[in-house]
Amino acid sequence: MTTHASPPRRRPAWAGRNYTLLTAAAIVTNLGSHGALIAAAFAVLDAGGDGGDVGLVAAARTLPLVLFLLIGGAVADRLPRHHVMVAANALNCVSQAAFAVLVIAGEPQLWQMMLLTGLGGVGQAFFGPAAEGMLMSSVSGEQVSRAFAMYRMAMQGAGLGGAALGGLLVAAIGPGWVLAVDAAAFAAAGALRSFLDVSHIPERAPGGGLLADLRDGWREFTGRPWLWSIVLQFSVVVAVVGAAESVFGPLVARDELGGAGPFGLALGAFGAGTVGGALLMMRWKPRRLLLAGTLCVFPLAAPSAALAVPLPIAGLAAVMFVSGVAIEVFGVSWMTAMHQEIPEEKLSRVAAYDWFGSIAMVPVATALAGPAESAFGRTPSLWGCAVLVVVVTAAVLFVPDVRNLTRRTKEATTTGGSDARTASADAGSAGTASADAEGPVGRLG
Repeated sequence: MTTHASPPRRRPAWAGRNYTLLTAAAIVTNLGSHGALIAAAFAVLDAGGDGGDVGLVAAARTLPLVLFLLIGGAVADRLPRHHVMVAANALNCVSQAAFAVLVIAGEPQLWQMMLLTGLGGVGQAFFGPAAEGMLMSSVSGEQVSRAFAMYRMAMQGAGLGGAALGGLLVAAIGPGWVLAVDAAAFAAAGALRSFLDVSHIPERAPGGGLLADLRDGWREFTGRPWLWSIVLQFSVVVAVVGAAESVFGPLVARDELGGAGPFGLALGAFGAGTVGGALLMMRWKPRRLLLAGTLCVFPLAAPSAALAVPLPIAGLAAVMFVSGVAIEVFGVSWMTAMHQEIPEEKLSRVAAYDWFGSIAMVPVATALAGPAESAFGRTPSLWGCAVLVVVVTAAVLFVPDVRNLTRRTKEATTTGGSDARTASADAGSAGTASADAEGPVGRLG
């Protein structure tokens, strides 16, 4: 009698169909989008704009993102999430394609670039909460941390590759064609996401309208001290780290470190650190999720301090690498806590409040960076950024839920090959203390 060995699995048990599609689509969009960020800046400069104009185009994307995030979260919990994601990808595709046509045709106007970039921000406002909710409903079992780490590693790696490739392509073929590639990437990613299976997600019960959904999400958000306290923490952390690296960093690089090239290497070291951190979290499962994650926020003060000294470029790169590892430890822990504690039907709304709180202060911090340098000097301002990160992170450790929230050793498992969590609805709100995805952390990468 001959026995036949079963064919080897091509992917781990936790990497179901939805998870695989989401990861593949995220790789595609990150490859395109990180190159497009460089292309958009050079498109503005090639059209005769200056640094202020580049900032206006960047702000044109951030403003609608902040304005529409909460609505996007409520819509994503009301409609099938993959429909929201595909529609947002379609909007991004059209806006980037129009941007590409304007640039390739020559002489794009600043208001046109701001308008099209703003449409991209609207798309991201609806896409982000839907994507986070979809990802978290697509993994289950005791390997969710590994799944989130793999997902983040794929995104960060694609972002690194996309930025490097985008810079080369901008020099070789021009920014317009790189924007066109990004539009094609959105189209491809949207096509992949259209195949997501949402049959395992219970149909949403009719609610009292959009405002009622927003109030329900707000109650869920404010009712969890670990959640709102960390989002408040990151509203400061993301803002001051962003100001240090996007405003002060280039100035220090120009005056002390040899220019944009060496500073780019340091930023690349941060990206490499995020990949290393994701690899670490594929094996390490800290029991106290948020305590381990929060302790790893302290190293985010180090880049500002390194710029204040300033350290030689090798030292700055080493500091950036360590901070990249640390933020991924936090990121995976945060995603695991969100998956474990938030009811599935409220994930997108809670994620929207997370995103909103985390990015709301970024425009204010970047706008105040210049006046702060004039008033206090560049070095004291950078030390101030470092101190703020340390102070707000230490403050969060006084919240009992942050210190005590623990990983559950037995989580819901899949049934019949489904990607869904099959725990009861109230399991999401039970926890050791009183118990996100990439929410605040994604804005640092």
